[in-house]
Amino acid sequence: MRPAVFLDRDGTINEQMGYINHIDRFHLLDGVPDAIRRLNIAAIPVVVVTNQSGLARGYFPESLLVEVHHRMELLLAEDNAHVDGIYVCPHHPEAREAKFRVDCDCRKPKNGLFVRAARELGLDLARSYVVGDRWSDLKAAASCGAKGILVLTGYGRGDYEYIGPQQQIQPHYVAGNLQEAVDWILADLAVTGVRSEE
Repeated sequence: MRPAVFLDRDGTINEQMGYINHIDRFHLLDGVPDAIRRLNIAAIPVVVVTNQSGLARGYFPESLLVEVHHRMELLLAEDNAHVDGIYVCPHHPEAREAKFRVDCDCRKPKNGLFVRAARELGLDLARSYVVGDRWSDLKAAASCGAKGILVLTGYGRGDYEYIGPQQQIQPHYVAGNLQEAVDWILADLAVTGVRSEE
């Protein structure tokens, strides 16, 4: 059972553009491929966990979601980086299609996708990290027993200033961006004695 780094997508990996309803709206944030590559080199699994209610609301088709994730993987590969899994919640209470209008256990801050990823990839949630730009990511981390890291990209800075002070759950660390988050994670793993060969 290995620790992993779970990454939110919009606002953490790519620019927060509201709904990515066209492939041209998908742009990686600066430094993201390097940050992920450093985790790859350290043999730390990287898993993307993302809510995509735009699919449920009918703002874009499933084919676009597939295309966006393919583009993300291609852009990362250009810098010799990769993710080990992509887990998506397509549900929302206001979904147009009945198949997406369900009371799921996977929409963050619920932890269903994390539990599924841990089971399928052999991951130890209690030793893992969740990085995101919303308090829902931090709440999901807490429900998994993982360490939550807030990045100030995307919605992060606003959440930190206006949402965070009223929240019981607080981040283990606040990072300016994913690169700073990875710096902290790798240092924390070194302190806790986790080695890349685990």
